[in-house]
Amino acid sequence: MTDTEAFERRVRGAKRRLDDRGDDALVLFPSQNLQYLTGFAEEPGERHLLLFVPAAGEPVFFVPELYGEQISQESWVGDVRTWGDADDPVPRIADIAAELGLGGGHLLVDDTMWALFTQDLRTALPEATFGLASEVLSELRIRKDDAELDAMARAAAVADETVRDLRAMGADAIGLTEAELAAEIQTRLEQHGGTGVSFDTIVGSGPNGAKPHHHHGDRDIRPGEPVVLDFGTRVDGYPSDQTRTLVFGGEPSEQVREVHDVVREAEQAGVDAVEPGVTAESVDAAAREVIEAAGYGEQFIHRTGHGVGLDVHEAPYIVEGNERELEPGMVFSVEPGVYLPGEFGVRIEDLVVVTEDGCRRLNDTDRGWRC
Repeated sequence: MTDTEAFERRVRGAKRRLDDRGDDALVLFPSQNLQYLTGFAEEPGERHLLLFVPAAGEPVFFVPELYGEQISQESWVGDVRTWGDADDPVPRIADIAAELGLGGGHLLVDDTMWALFTQDLRTALPEATFGLASEVLSELRIRKDDAELDAMARAAAVADETVRDLRAMGADAIGLTEAELAAEIQTRLEQHGGTGVSFDTIVGSGPNGAKPHHHHGDRDIRPGEPVVLDFGTRVDGYPSDQTRTLVFGGEPSEQVREVHDVVREAEQAGVDAVEPGVTAESVDAAAREVIEAAGYGEQFIHRTGHGVGLDVHEAPYIVEGNERELEPGMVFSVEPGVYLPGEFGVRIEDLVVVTEDGCRRLNDTDRGWRC
């Protein structure tokens, strides 16, 4: 299947869901949703750059003139309308909507669309009603197709190679600051074929590891202390997300060893629980039961995992109360952790993809603490 065929198939799926629900169109702006349906990736800006996907009819791009040629080349969408900086885009939006029969329809706009653009849509279409694009697109994006899985597997392989590099550093990492080690991680990710980082790299040494979203600072890496390393990169727009907790030099305390063993067992229990038909919350429960049995239940302070796709955090969420049944093609993290404030933290994370009879890990490096 070519890239164009994949994007066209996704749009057909979106149109079917719009029709089934009685919605009239999606209206997207620069976002992961736009990239998912067209292949065009861009950051939001102050100019109106919109994609109309009607339930009946072909998609229409409405873009600034300076994007016209670029979008025509980088997207499969054939109908690209442009407007100039001297133009008022709002009347043009009204004209396109009228042409597509959307003047009094129910439109689903990007969940992240800036208020500037949603307000202009309301001005251009005073008779229309509005909802959120996730009402249609979440159900499409939650199951990854072969092209998406291939990109995510390659991104995970880059992260795996970087973990191997970090282990090879061993005691040479002692004395580096967290920020210096984070910069080294980014360098290695790019050397192995990744594009940047998929989120702000977490390097939490010693007591900083007890803060799940510490990121990184100027504290030195010290012998015998566990370091939480949570990072990823992107390949073809799709991210990896992996966590290992390593000790770069010296020997950790008995409590660090104990907690690391508990978290590793919990992560394995979560992975073992994954198969089609089980609920997301059952995976959370499987990991959580191990940690609670070891007496650290109150120190596991976040959900067990989150879906990963074009967004690093998306459905399905692996958390108590989520009764969504797992299906082949879903990709999510399994990342239990134990956090002892003022002392240290341990988290171990892999991405898994649900298969027809279970799951497979996208990450495949040693999960122990020793370098």
